[in-house]
Amino acid sequence: MPIAARLDEFGKPAWIALLVVSFVLFWPLGLVVLGYVIGSGRMGCWMQGSAGGNRWQRRMERMQRGIDRMQQGVERMRSAADRWNWNPPRYASSGNRAFDEYRSETLRRLEEEQREFMEFLDRLRHAKDKAEFDQFMAERRQRPEGPVPQP
Repeated sequence: MPIAARLDEFGKPAWIALLVVSFVLFWPLGLVVLGYVIGSGRMGCWMQGSAGGNRWQRRMERMQRGIDRMQQGVERMRSAADRWNWNPPRYASSGNRAFDEYRSETLRRLEEEQREFMEFLDRLRHAKDKAEFDQFMAERRQRPEGPVPQP
């Protein structure tokens, strides 16, 4: 009976023991045995027929079920929002056309005032920055050209 078949009878622990012994006795022999074990698939838990392959398959199926549950939850929320006829408050109609026109005109006017106010603030900041810069330049021109005294 060949050595590989006899070690297969004992399972993975026998192959691990052979690897350890071969590395301890002569490390190149250990590399040869390691290459044989990996190449033959005796230790590979990622191989298709092994239990490890089934484990990864089970994990992928469980992940897919979780994704499906999430998508179902999103669909339930979307259908609930449709049932309640939810609209963002800004676009919701009150049912009174005159009031809706007044509200849209008031909102437009307020947005225009906000834009004008932001432009005013920008001009104010620019003027303040310019005044500070002009003051700095004036002080710099009045400063003597000699070395600056150390405090």
